[in-house]
Amino acid sequence: MRANRLVGRAGIGAVAAAGALLLSAPAAAPAATAAPYCGITWGSTAEYTSSGYSSGHLENVRSGRHTCFDRLVLDIDDARHGVKYDVRYVGTVREDGSGTAVPLRGAADVRIIVRVPSYDSSGRVTYRPANRRELVNTSGYSTFRQVASAGSFEGQSTVGLGVRARLPMRAFTLAGPGDHTRLVVDVAHRW
Repeated sequence: MRANRLVGRAGIGAVAAAGALLLSAPAAAPAATAAPYCGITWGSTAEYTSSGYSSGHLENVRSGRHTCFDRLVLDIDDARHGVKYDVRYVGTVREDGSGTAVPLRGAADVRIIVRVPSYDSSGRVTYRPANRRELVNTSGYSTFRQVASAGSFEGQSTVGLGVRARLPMRAFTLAGPGDHTRLVVDVAHRW
C-alpha cells in the first residue's frame, strides 16, 4: 500500500512537470495562409457607384475568357460624365418595370444595373439582342453559365449573369475608345 502512495505521488509530480513544460513552451506559429488564387483579392460584396443616372446608352454586351476569370463587358456610347452602375449577387434577377423573375442557369445570380437606357434620346433602340435569354454564348466558360437581358426601363438597363457559384467578382469602368465607356464585370474561376 505504501508503494502505491509513492507511485501515486510520483505520477502527480510527473503530470505537474509536463504541464509546466507546456505552459513555458513557445506558442506555435500561426498557420500560413495560402496565396490568393491568381493574386485575386476581390470579394463577393456589391460593387457600385453613387446613385443617379449617366449620359449615354447601352450599345452592346460581350464577353471573354481569361486565365483566372470570365469577363463581361457592357459597351456604353456617349458616356460623357462617366457611368453609374450597381453590380451584386442577388437571390433572383428581376425584369425592369414588371418585376418578373429572370431564370438563369448556375448556382448564383449576379444582377448588373447600368444607369443608361438601351435607347437614345429619340427613343430609337440602341441595343437589341437577337435572343434576350442568351446575350452571349457561354459554352466553354469556367464560371459563366448564362447572360440574359432583364430589360431597359426608365433610364436604366439590367443584365442577369448566371454563374457556377458565388465567387469573387469585381466591376469597374474603362474609358474609350472615343466617347465610349465600358462597364467591366469579372468573376473569378475559384476562391
